[in-house]
This record gives sequence, C-alpha cells and structure tokens, in this order.
Amino acid sequence: MSNVQIKIDWEPIARQKYEKMITRIPLFHREIAKIVVDKKAPMLAQQRGSHMVEEEDIVRAFFSEVPMTFYSLMIRLLDGVGFDYKKYEPK
Repeated sequence: MSNVQIKIDWEPIARQKYEKMITRIPLFHREIAKIVVDKKAPMLAQQRGSHMVEEEDIVRAFFSEVPMTFYSLMIRLLDGVGFDYKKYEPK
C-alpha cells in the first residue's frame, strides 16, 4: 500500500458507523486499525471511481487490511454498528 494519503470526503452515515466501530476495537489494536482503514478506504473509493468513501469501501478496507486472526471480532463489530458486511465478505 502506498504512503500517499488520498483526500476524499466520507459519506456521513458511513463515517458515523466507522467512528463508532473504531471506539469498540480493543485499545491495543484501535490505532493501527484506524491508520490502515483511513488509508485504504479512500483508495478503494477512488478505484471505484467515486468521489466519496462509502460503506462498501470501509467494509472492504477492514476485510483487506485486518488480519484474519481477528475475523470473528471484526464481524461482530461490523454487525454491531450496522454495516451490511455480508455482500463484501471475501469468498
């Protein structure tokens, strides 16, 4: 992943869910999750040709950047804040 931070707006409802989810991540992992998702989600939005980070980009960023060791926790957190993650789960 590139070190370049992409400046792009976030869809407000998706951003609220994301911020709520971040607060529920265990403290030890919270900052690294925030760093990688804050970087990856805008990249995914840009790849889709969107000018805004949406729920899809956030969920896909979590799936691509968070180690599968934390998969069950991540699913509980995504579900707990209302992300519709099932259609974006890796096959």
